Amino acid sequence: MSEDRARTTNRAVDDAFDPVAFLETAVQHASHEDVGPMRTFLCETLEERGVTPRVDEHGNVIATRGPADADTHLVLNTHIDTVSPHVPFERDATGVEGRGETETGDVIRGRGSCDAKGPLAALLSAFFAVDPASATGRVTLAITPDEEVLSIGAYELVTGVESPTRDADAVIVGEPTNLDVCTAAKGRFQGTIHLTGANAHAAEPETGVNAVAALESVLAAIRTFDDRDDAPPTHPQLGEATLTPTVVEGGAATNQVPADCALTVDRRSVPPEAADEFHAALTEQLRTAVPDDVGLEFRFTDRPTPFLEAWDTDPNERIVEVLASASGGDVRPFAAATEASYFAADAPTVVFGPGVLADDEGAVAHAPREYVRIDAVREAARALEETVLTIVE
Repeated sequence: MSEDRARTTNRAVDDAFDPVAFLETAVQHASHEDVGPMRTFLCETLEERGVTPRVDEHGNVIATRGPADADTHLVLNTHIDTVSPHVPFERDATGVEGRGETETGDVIRGRGSCDAKGPLAALLSAFFAVDPASATGRVTLAITPDEEVLSIGAYELVTGVESPTRDADAVIVGEPTNLDVCTAAKGRFQGTIHLTGANAHAAEPETGVNAVAALESVLAAIRTFDDRDDAPPTHPQLGEATLTPTVVEGGAATNQVPADCALTVDRRSVPPEAADEFHAALTEQLRTAVPDDVGLEFRFTDRPTPFLEAWDTDPNERIVEVLASASGGDVRPFAAATEASYFAADAPTVVFGPGVLADDEGAVAHAPREYVRIDAVREAARALEETVLTIVE
């Protein structure tokens, strides 16, 4: 073990904060409908260790350690909300299936255990490891309340007049990555293609304009959308963008030519494609394909915050190299959309944490069997402590 790693491990032993004990209690605070009790528990945890948190008007919990005028600023972020339904807390040593073999050891089960209260516990351990008296850099803990829905908290963190994160030199976003360091993720856009025609009796279809029949040309245009000359190139980390039709509605009566049809599509984008560029390109592609007598409009799904767009961080950035060295994990893309999208616009951003989105048996995060291995939580805490101390001390 290196001297730096030994120093970090000794800090973890001496520190009163126990990430596993925190996680056990955190999972018992249901936060799928109301994050209030979980936020209170988080604030109390900070206050017990001499840190005064601030809860802003959007429900973000913000705390800092280190000098305000520091040259280096590191942000630690994750979220406290979870998806429905709540899954009760349980701790056992029955083991889990993963990577083709049975792994034994204690696990914590329950909603949020890996997404993302396990990562939160590890981030807190690193945050508390910073000694404000000796740190030359500043660390900001920024915990958001609504990542699983609209991400209003994260959006306001980066766009507010007094944004606590906009001047960050690097951001670590806590999510279940199996201790790998993730440096990119696809974006996700959703919208609906609306087609309009004219009703007529089905016995004389030529007297109307069939909006449902126009779907044939729409689906063909979707299949060839990324074959166009100005399509985003294959990304070195993320591969190709995808465009998938997901939900269709149309028609009102079985003996009537339908005048309306709507098709919802899911776009998983890669850099450098942005939402506005995708909207314009798809509208143009569809307008060329759809018959002139069919009305066409493509509208994004309404939401109060921008979509989580694709992002990437250079794998050679210092934050990547330091965290990968500390964790021993691979450097790879992340499979899901996260609030890292907002932070990556301003600073090198990585996604990291204990737990997995899925294992050999199926889904883990968002699933009834959600769990995290206790040894992974401790290892994530150790790697994050080493990383944070390397960056700010």
